[in-house]
Amino acid sequence: MRTLAIALITAAALLTGPALDARPRLTPQQQLDKLLDGRVAGRPTSCISNFDTREMQVLDKTAIVYGWGNTIWVNVPRNAQDLDDDNILVTHTSGSQLCSLDIVTTLDRTGGFFNGSVSLGEFVPYRRIAKAD
Repeated sequence: MRTLAIALITAAALLTGPALDARPRLTPQQQLDKLLDGRVAGRPTSCISNFDTREMQVLDKTAIVYGWGNTIWVNVPRNAQDLDDDNILVTHTSGSQLCSLDIVTTLDRTGGFFNGSVSLGEFVPYRRIAKAD
């Protein structure tokens, strides 16, 4: 009987251990809110430099975030519901800037086939607020 009790307690501990360590996954909107924490929005613009697009993060059905460091650029596409963070975005630019009129197509990550497009909106810069000493 004692052996059975120890086995049940051990099994319960093994099953609940991972659940205690699991952190709730943030929603895309919560991820965006976290990225914007401590930042202030600037004036929206139609284009950003290709230099600012080297770092990109797609937030599922929410937004595309470009840049890093003190300034990040947030673009909420007109059809943001079509954004899938598992897709590959392919941007066709006509110059040294990414603009809201540029064509952004989406490819399935596993098959590599075309599965849609995204209509970019304006780019909103978010800059870090300088901390007062």
